Amino acid sequence: MANCVVCGNDYWMSFEVRTMTGDVYTFDSIECAAQRLAPECEHCGCRILGHGVEVEGRFFCCAHCAREGDAGLGAQIRDAVGAHPR
Repeated sequence: MANCVVCGNDYWMSFEVRTMTGDVYTFDSIECAAQRLAPECEHCGCRILGHGVEVEGRFFCCAHCAREGDAGLGAQIRDAVGAHPR
């Protein structure tokens, strides 16, 4: 058993995640792994668990947040997920 680095739970089904930089973390759930490892949207602050949007090295959860984050940043991004094809 090992303790989760986020919540401290000692769980028999804990698991390790090794990052590209060589860091090693122990988690007891995907939720705790996401809290520690998933990037935050620079506009709304939510965790980016899907593909997200990267604009000029900055990360956003969606095209809306990329457009709203800074004046002009991401203005050319079109979020077509779920949109009716034209």
